Amino acid sequence: MDRLKERLKKIIPQYREEIKNFLKESGEKIIGNISIRSVYGGMRDLPVLFCDTSEILPEKGLLIRGISVKELSNKLPEEVFFLMLTQNLPDTEEIISLQNELNRRAKLIPDYPFTVIDDIPQDSHPMTMLICAIVSMERESIFVRRYAEGMRKEDYWEAIYEDSLNLVAWVYQIAAYIYRKKFGDGKRIFHDFSFDWAQNFSRLLGIGDWDGNFTKLLRLYTVIHSDNEGGNVSAHSCHCAGSSLANPYYSVAAGLCGLSGPLHGLANQEVLKWLLEAMEKYGGVPSEKQIEDFAEETLKSGKVIPGYGHSILKVIDPRFEAFYEFGEKYCEEDPLFQTVKVVFRVVPEILKKNPKIKDPYPNLDAGSGCLLYHFGIKEFNFYTVFFAVSRIFGITAQLILSRGFGEPIESPKSMTTRWFKEQANKL
Repeated sequence: MDRLKERLKKIIPQYREEIKNFLKESGEKIIGNISIRSVYGGMRDLPVLFCDTSEILPEKGLLIRGISVKELSNKLPEEVFFLMLTQNLPDTEEIISLQNELNRRAKLIPDYPFTVIDDIPQDSHPMTMLICAIVSMERESIFVRRYAEGMRKEDYWEAIYEDSLNLVAWVYQIAAYIYRKKFGDGKRIFHDFSFDWAQNFSRLLGIGDWDGNFTKLLRLYTVIHSDNEGGNVSAHSCHCAGSSLANPYYSVAAGLCGLSGPLHGLANQEVLKWLLEAMEKYGGVPSEKQIEDFAEETLKSGKVIPGYGHSILKVIDPRFEAFYEFGEKYCEEDPLFQTVKVVFRVVPEILKKNPKIKDPYPNLDAGSGCLLYHFGIKEFNFYTVFFAVSRIFGITAQLILSRGFGEPIESPKSMTTRWFKEQANKL
């Protein structure tokens, strides 16, 4: 029995009724103001979307179903997926049921996505390979088949659930093969049905995890990157596509296309590049004075210090803290991690001197890349694939709940610059 699906069969009707009653009682109430700057500034901070799986609070950071992501840093990705969907962490029987379900589905992965990867030019970006492989599997969509059969709207979520669990069970196998194809011996390693999700991902990559610490990092990395509200580009792109009833293969691919942009999924690469440049310049782990000079040079050149600052937070990002604590436990002697520690001691004090900088503290990207690098993942253009595989947990959970509620197609009204100028002249 799939205990998660059985739990959702009880939760979804209640969730649907709760939102229906809320809209009936309060749907006409006004909740905020819209400035012209906000519209032209990427809709930042406008409360125009809802997402129940997670939220970011300025003084607390990312909360998944009300629990700080740092408190979840010792959980399995499967447990956090269960939490996002049900509002509760699974008990022992429930997590075993979910793991068994994912393992059952893992062996059903078709062969042709791997052929797609074989046939793509091998100098293609790993994200191109991943997205193409996911789109190719659209023919496996249970939602597409059942929609054509005329299923009830109330049952959409069940078909989306089936597709989503298949994606979670299949995507890391595809990602691992991409890594081996581009950076390894090209041979595919197969799933072990006695392992959990992260153990299998680690095994299929073929990195060589003799002490199990790389698997621990993959668990942490996946949990940390799994969800981040509904307005970030990957989550919103997936949601927007899904609102048209595009199946999860298309919707997830849309989200990952957004994730691949340099303003979204590439940030940890920029941090790592900056750290390595500092180490190269100073011949090893820089001193505090050397990092101070290097940071000042970066700022004077008109650039930002990568990995520092956040659009919402006013505190050290708890996701960075979780990575930092992992590094202290497993990577303490690594010169790259030691450099991260020096930067952490020095850079916030420099940024605090600038009154224009609202958040001088590190975000999650300040430490995540150096940990991947420590365990031998030195191919920078694969880092976004790790992010993508992790984020699929969150965006599929959001898709399932969106269809459970029966959310309509997203269709905001756009206005011309002339219209906005006319409105501004009236004020």
